[in-house]
Amino acid sequence: MSLIIDRRLNDRRKSAVNRQRFMNRYKDQVRRAVDEAVAKRSIRDLQGGGNLRIPVKDIAEPVFRHGAGGDREYVLPGNRRFKSGDRIERPKGGAGDSGSGGSGMGESVDSFAFTLSREEFMQLFLDDLELPRLERNVVGGVTTMRSQPAGYTRSGAPRNLHVIRSLKQSLARRIALRAGRAAGRVPFLDDIDLRYRHRVLAPQPMSQAAMFCLMDVSGSMDERKKDLAKRFFMLLYLFLTRKYEKVDLIFIRHTEDAQEVDEEEFFHGQQSGGTVVMSALALMREIIEKRYAPSQWNIYAAQASDGDAFGADPEKSRGFLEREILPLSRYYAYVEIPESAAARASTLWTAYQRVGLPHFAMKRVAARGEIYPVFRELFRKEAQ
Repeated sequence: MSLIIDRRLNDRRKSAVNRQRFMNRYKDQVRRAVDEAVAKRSIRDLQGGGNLRIPVKDIAEPVFRHGAGGDREYVLPGNRRFKSGDRIERPKGGAGDSGSGGSGMGESVDSFAFTLSREEFMQLFLDDLELPRLERNVVGGVTTMRSQPAGYTRSGAPRNLHVIRSLKQSLARRIALRAGRAAGRVPFLDDIDLRYRHRVLAPQPMSQAAMFCLMDVSGSMDERKKDLAKRFFMLLYLFLTRKYEKVDLIFIRHTEDAQEVDEEEFFHGQQSGGTVVMSALALMREIIEKRYAPSQWNIYAAQASDGDAFGADPEKSRGFLEREILPLSRYYAYVEIPESAAARASTLWTAYQRVGLPHFAMKRVAARGEIYPVFRELFRKEAQ
């Protein structure tokens, strides 16, 4: 009979096994609670865990209990008003009346509170999201070295000792020496019999992706619009770094001219000017040619803009996107940030609507509360 001992560290003297069973059993209720918490948090606070509440009615189950049995009549200690045999009058006002001075006005729901760790929160938050078309990933270059078995060796750490292999070597040695006169003095186990598990580091090919983040920072993109765009990209960055081991992020911001910048400059740099979307797309194509060959990299892109482009730029950008960018990309998402939800479609939006490829998606975001639903819509898991 095998004996398994769970030696995992439990948080604050709580049972890790029971906690995992609870998470698996009430996963739908916990995920709804996570979604409600996300709607009330800022993007910067998403990585933390925190307290969540689930209605008790969602987790309550009928149970059998042993009663005292028989007829019992008793008065609880400390009762100065009633004695055994007294009849208690029905409260005036009928059922459901909480009285004139009651504090139970309105409808209330009992809830069960529990705490999620950062890892549990992020797992539920990103559980049903995925980069579309990921199943077609290309196996790229070596990104990590992993340990793998490589037979046995005569030296090693005691924890790597292979007992069965060592005993086989001992038995073979003793059988070979029994033919000699010194058979009686053959030791049962010698140093030359010991065999240790041997492991070596070997390169492991990994799928790799390049994620291009394109953002308009022209004069028409005021602070509110830039804030929404930054929040979308921060959410995207959080998702990618959590989900994949090997992802290169490329940040491109543009006005009339496009620049490749680092993350800090992308989110917090100051720049103004007109809008030429074509410059960002051309720079993305140039970077792909130099550093990210589609035969070795899975290329994804997300673009954020208010769509305030003039002249022939929207049509030129649409044509360049269809001819030069989308054939090289796994997925391209365009997020437009209008003045308000009722604002009419921009010229860039109208031009992009004529892109008829399945791996191109468009959404509009006018308020902070719309960022997370739009993000889930863009990066939801595809049906198998």
